[in-house]
Amino acid sequence: MENAITDTFLITGGCGYFGYRLACSLLKNGAKIILFDTAAPKQEVPDDIVFIKGDIREYAQVEKAVTGVDCVFHIASYGMSGREQLNRHLIEAVNVQGTRNVLKACVEHGVSRLVYTSTFNVVFGGQVIENGDESLPYLPLHLHPDHYSRTKSLAEMAVLKANGTALKDGSGVLRSCALRPAGIYGPGEQRHLPRVVSYIEKGIFRFVYGEPSSLVEFVHVDNLVSAHVLAAKALISEKQHRSAGQAYFISDGRPVNNFEFFRPLVEGLGYPFPKLRLPISLIYFVAFLTEMIHYLIGPFYNFQPLLTRTEVYKTGVTHYFSMAKAKAELGYEPQEHNLDEVVQWFRSRGHGKKTHSSFLSQLLLDILLVFAFVVVVLSFLPSVGSG
Repeated sequence: MENAITDTFLITGGCGYFGYRLACSLLKNGAKIILFDTAAPKQEVPDDIVFIKGDIREYAQVEKAVTGVDCVFHIASYGMSGREQLNRHLIEAVNVQGTRNVLKACVEHGVSRLVYTSTFNVVFGGQVIENGDESLPYLPLHLHPDHYSRTKSLAEMAVLKANGTALKDGSGVLRSCALRPAGIYGPGEQRHLPRVVSYIEKGIFRFVYGEPSSLVEFVHVDNLVSAHVLAAKALISEKQHRSAGQAYFISDGRPVNNFEFFRPLVEGLGYPFPKLRLPISLIYFVAFLTEMIHYLIGPFYNFQPLLTRTEVYKTGVTHYFSMAKAKAELGYEPQEHNLDEVVQWFRSRGHGKKTHSSFLSQLLLDILLVFAFVVVVLSFLPSVGSG
């Protein structure tokens, strides 16, 4: 990035998987980095990266963080998957009010560039989309099956509307754009992949659903990093502010069946790939019931749903998008990746089917079951004899 050497970047949600990866990439190019998050990163932070603990729901904290910054990558969000999707109040506060706070602070403190990390979900709500592009309208807010997608739509609208807003210090205007990534993967990803591996190891992943021909998309973390760096660069005057006010779909550009995408992970960890295929309508109904149960008992027991309705749609219904606009306007060229490095990452941390120990565990379980059966039978015999 040409002007990264002298620029200072603030990354909200910067201590998460993607945010930290973006920070390290920018740092290599000589940029100054500030991570703004509610908790410090699990990794050791290089001396050249500044960490500010804060919450985007608190305007005063956001205002302090953006002071002296040239560009903001607004990544922080809440409610993407699992039980988080069901916490409507927190989702609204982080995704909508938090974004308003970031935009206001940028205008008040002369920050001229903002790149917002959005989602495919702003246009997708369970309908089939094949090679869609940025001309697609936003999904009507009342049709979103989950609150996360609805609030991300509202936030993206606010970000793009703020483009061109005059900065209070008179130095120019705010230039803003939005990137809509597919599901992120890569070694060390901590939101989706551990959950998938957990289901595999617990024996829950015994079926697939939806049509075998259904296609979705994913984006490797390094491709997403590249897209963000290019989007920020395209907001500067030397690039004619070409990304200002624009939204871009970002993925690896290789539509694939969701379950086939994970086949290398399942088999790479030594487990058989499921042969049973169930109708998506059945899985959606089960997800609906699970959400209703969570609504009733969630305040007392915040369990992790196997799947939410939105997750069923996102994994089982065809929706993929053209990268033409991102390639033409940003110069985005996704590199090819696979799950080999992900498999190695999990294996290096002790995951993977352990054939010998699994056999012994099963043998021990069988012995215990036989023993329990014998005890029950023996305890029953005297009562029969006394009769």
